[in-house]
Amino acid sequence: MTARFLVIGSNSFSGAHFCSYLLRQGNEVVGVSRSLEPHSVFLPYRWLSSLDHFRFEQIDLNHQLNELIALIQSFQPEYVVNFAAQGMVAQSWQIPEHWYQTNVVAQVKLHDQLRQVSGLKKYVHVTTPEVYGSTEGWIQENFHFAPSTPYAVSRAACDLHLMSFFKAYRFPVVFTRAANVYGPGQQLYRIIPRTLLFARLGKTLALHGGGHSIRSFIHIEDVADATYRVALGGNPGEAYHISTRQTVSIRGLVEQIASLTGVAFENLAQVAEERLGKDQAYLLDSQKIRRELGWEDRISLVEGLEATLAWVDNNLSTLETLPSEYIHKP
Repeated sequence: MTARFLVIGSNSFSGAHFCSYLLRQGNEVVGVSRSLEPHSVFLPYRWLSSLDHFRFEQIDLNHQLNELIALIQSFQPEYVVNFAAQGMVAQSWQIPEHWYQTNVVAQVKLHDQLRQVSGLKKYVHVTTPEVYGSTEGWIQENFHFAPSTPYAVSRAACDLHLMSFFKAYRFPVVFTRAANVYGPGQQLYRIIPRTLLFARLGKTLALHGGGHSIRSFIHIEDVADATYRVALGGNPGEAYHISTRQTVSIRGLVEQIASLTGVAFENLAQVAEERLGKDQAYLLDSQKIRRELGWEDRISLVEGLEATLAWVDNNLSTLETLPSEYIHKP
């Protein structure tokens, strides 16, 4: 089955990989992001041999909603998948109003227009486990939130807003909350590509809080497959966790990368002060998507790290010239 997909936030790591996945399934895809496309090294769909069924439109959700709605009315997508959000947890403390503007106000305006569009089968809202705050044990999908940062509060508020639209208008929203996503093409300020790149360049990584927080890392190809299944078969008004069953501390992750790259751990990482509001753990029970939609994660952390290192090595001359720090765009 092929369908028409509109992907908002197509320049993001997850959005770009999802576009690639959709195109490989033979779908028609329009990608939308507020910035021009970045270097192709960060755009997996640009790695494909053909882009006959894809086009990109630069539209800023904060300032060009009318243009986005006009595009939707013209393209008439059956599915809209929204990856767009102001990300970055630590930086959200610095100018929190930017996070609320993009992640709440602009989204509410979009959804109020989108609920009136005919022919929309499903709206997939890609949200975050950060809405739960720091968790104890493996948690199932719910809407009982305890966010601990402006970023997380903004995402929780949008989730609750969408649930009100589902209840009031039967707006066909489904939610995905994925564990820590990684893989080839990820932005260099993220922990895995950053550590791999620093290992190759002989740089030292700041290990915040000693790296004791626990995470579950999941490869982006597994996430793209899960997101596709949720779009086609997810039940409106429900959330789906996308996660592996394995966990690792950030320190343990860096130790694995040190071993993989042949760099001594003490040369690769140095303990730094913990970040404000950092959650020590959020572990997602993913039985629901496995049971209802037949999804399974297939790429182990070892395999995924090796593939991401290969991407770093194959593009090292380019990557070392690009910024490895997060650059905030208002």
